[in-house]
Amino acid sequence: MTGVITGDIIRSREQKAATWMRLLKTALRRYGQETVDWEIYRGDSFQLEVKSPEMALEAAIMIKASIKQMKKMDVRMAIGVGEKSHRSRKISQANGSAFVNSGECFESLGKKNLAIRTPWPEVDLEVNLLLDLALLVMDKWTTSSAEIVRIYVEHPDATQKALARRLKISQSNISGRLRRAGFHEIMRMSDRFATLIQKHL
Repeated sequence: MTGVITGDIIRSREQKAATWMRLLKTALRRYGQETVDWEIYRGDSFQLEVKSPEMALEAAIMIKASIKQMKKMDVRMAIGVGEKSHRSRKISQANGSAFVNSGECFESLGKKNLAIRTPWPEVDLEVNLLLDLALLVMDKWTTSSAEIVRIYVEHPDATQKALARRLKISQSNISGRLRRAGFHEIMRMSDRFATLIQKHL
């Protein structure tokens, strides 16, 4: 089993491509190697394989937080979980049910910015409901909210005191940003997703 994220950048022309591309590549590199595990194509679309599928939602949260550090920008993503039936040196040449699920889910996103499709309908039902609720907050992240989420996903063991020093703001400001971003609730959702996937592996 593997996880595949298919995505594209919303309003990619609102900002300089070099800036958001750097943020996107940094997020993707956290989860794999370029070409083998991820690729950017057609300028503002991408695909990432997350070999530990239970980590796929965390990866999507990381990507969204990275991109939303740029004003007016966002990202649409579909997470597919399933098998990988053909291995290749390029992710674009790989296939299997994980890739099919991700692609079909992406095509059916409509106005949603994030959804999943797995082999298990009960998992899809629960997680997509949680995502619908979480996106009410995530889609409205400010640049500062997105930044604090990205940093905390990168450094889960960091203390608020250490981050306050790093960002040169007060500890109460860190706490306020996390609260406004819904960070702890969103990470509980990510943990629930991981638990559900692990139960089925």
